[in-house]
Amino acid sequence: MDLDTLLIHGWSEPNAEGAIVPPIHPASTFVRSRIDDDARYHYARRANPTRDALESLLAGLEHGVSASAFSSGMAAINAVLQLLSAGDRAVVGYDSYLTTYHLLANDLPRYGIEADFLDLSDPEAVQAAIKPNTRLIWIETPTNPLLDIVDLKALAEIARGIGALSVVDNTFASPYCQNPLDHGVDLVVHSTTKYLGGHSDLLGGAVTSNSEDLAMRIADRQYNLGAIPSPFDSWLLMRGIRTLGVRMGRQMTNAQAVAEWLDDDPRVVRVFYPGLSDHPRHELAHAQMPGGFGAMVSFEIRGGSEAARLLSQRTTLFRLATSLGGVESLIFPPTAWLETDPELMAAIPNSPWAHHPGLIRLSVGIESGADLINDLDRALG
Repeated sequence: MDLDTLLIHGWSEPNAEGAIVPPIHPASTFVRSRIDDDARYHYARRANPTRDALESLLAGLEHGVSASAFSSGMAAINAVLQLLSAGDRAVVGYDSYLTTYHLLANDLPRYGIEADFLDLSDPEAVQAAIKPNTRLIWIETPTNPLLDIVDLKALAEIARGIGALSVVDNTFASPYCQNPLDHGVDLVVHSTTKYLGGHSDLLGGAVTSNSEDLAMRIADRQYNLGAIPSPFDSWLLMRGIRTLGVRMGRQMTNAQAVAEWLDDDPRVVRVFYPGLSDHPRHELAHAQMPGGFGAMVSFEIRGGSEAARLLSQRTTLFRLATSLGGVESLIFPPTAWLETDPELMAAIPNSPWAHHPGLIRLSVGIESGADLINDLDRALG
């Protein structure tokens, strides 16, 4: 089934009542016919019909065996990291989501789990960083916020060769652009708050597995953590997923236009977007992102953090806000923001979030592309 069709019909067959959209089941507990009843539904933390429909859809979108839905992206990330034990190590991209970096650099060491941060775009460097106790390779591609591209097949092979798990946070690309499991990756993580939800009106996360064993281990952690989405949020996410194809198509068209315009503007020092032909890993992105290059664009301007702060406050269509992936365009200056929190900045000393003072990150929406470019043009002054 083509992805654009799966987005609409992938949740399940219509129910007994013939409802064309999945119903919301708010029940927290379900009646047992007897004490040893082995029915699917006993308690909603274990399973709920609405969440089941969502998880079936998510597994299909990522070509996985099974998926587990969570109440946030960080809940999903924490569930995966609970697969590690004291004494284990993880190899992690230095250019990773801020909170993921913080968690691995500062929280997990208290439980005896260490991480090595490096540039994952160089498979030889990754191989060299492997230690006898490396048990996980954590990947983002495109990376956040520098939009670098990582060779999924190469890193999955490295992980497999040492008996480690390979995990990809696929939030920036979405299943519309790439499917990491097809490249040999073990687990795919999403903040479903972003492109999958698409309307900035829910929090959610997901983990999709490539094997029944991993799926069961993640499902157990979902149950024990208790960080599940409500039936309403599950339903709302399915509603958002139905329009992922049309949204991503428009957003990527706009992102390409914005990136090309920025790339030609002398007021801009550098543009980070894998859809540009001069991106250092454009060809790799083209090969492993068959659905497109995504709708995130980052760029640097002269004048450092102060210039980035002022620019982000001068746009009108690009709203100054955290998050990404919604239908509206957002703008955010990562380093300028971090400088307002010295304690947090000190906690992630090697992250690019802390070392690109003139950096601006854009989440490009579905507005008129011409209007978005005009908005940036006015703000650049």
